[in-house]
Amino acid sequence: MNDSIAAIILTKNEEKHIARCIGSLQGICEEIFVIDSYSTDRTCEIAASMGAEIYRHPWKNYAAQFNFGVHECPVKSEWIWRIDADEFLEGNIGKAVKEVLSGCPSDVNGIYVRKRIDFMGRPLMHGGWYPSYHLKVFRKGHGECENRWMDEHIQLTDGRTVTVREGNQVDANLNDLTWWTNKHNGYATREMLDMLMMEYGMDEHQGVRPRLFGTEEQRKRWLKLRYVRFPLFIRPFINFFIRYVLRGGFLDGREGFIWHVLQGFWYRFLVDAKIFEIKKSCHWDDTLIKEYIRNENIHYHHML
Repeated sequence: MNDSIAAIILTKNEEKHIARCIGSLQGICEEIFVIDSYSTDRTCEIAASMGAEIYRHPWKNYAAQFNFGVHECPVKSEWIWRIDADEFLEGNIGKAVKEVLSGCPSDVNGIYVRKRIDFMGRPLMHGGWYPSYHLKVFRKGHGECENRWMDEHIQLTDGRTVTVREGNQVDANLNDLTWWTNKHNGYATREMLDMLMMEYGMDEHQGVRPRLFGTEEQRKRWLKLRYVRFPLFIRPFINFFIRYVLRGGFLDGREGFIWHVLQGFWYRFLVDAKIFEIKKSCHWDDTLIKEYIRNENIHYHHML
């Protein structure tokens, strides 16, 4: 069937979220594959009880884990839907995607869907966070997750894309702020390396092509390349001002204020502090900094 879909969900101790995620996929996805990195809670038990196929695989990084699902799981469906365990489908999105796929031309290999982030129970509708469209559904054999330190997107090998503008794929994590800040501390280290590679022209992987007037991923990559050129510690202030003030993030209330301070300023400032730390430890010597980046990148790719 041309409109058959297999969902791939990566998990590690997601018992808070997995039932909500899988429940939203029922009636939409003919197959559900959970790639679990050895959860110690009831994640796999819950997922299996809801009809998901469980595969356990050691975690290396997001791209390697997701691409294991793409290439190693016995996917029979024509399409693959990328969805995280703390996400779920809302509204008419599933039905709308199925309708598009049922009459999809053979040269269409990707579907963009609308994503919404909920933070502390509040949808973030301003600050440039909504509406936001992401390539989440792609034809099997025509795409995979790009291998990057951060901001990994689905990259198609060929064909064109279409966009579904009904419903939302909602990112709504239920963990507390301690969990959130710990996770973003880890993200900041990866972001630091990703930005150093961009700054020193060592971003060699063939990923999403930066374009201001391209897809959302291409525009984000283009903007990130420009962001890298701004001075350390100044750019987090600029980012916060643009998103919270100019783009109306203040309209999302107290939860929006917390989000923009933490995600739009604190996180970005932490990334810059880690970049500063590396540059200082290398005595501001570009040769030593590049050697550090190369060593970290070699280690990263040996993990794959």
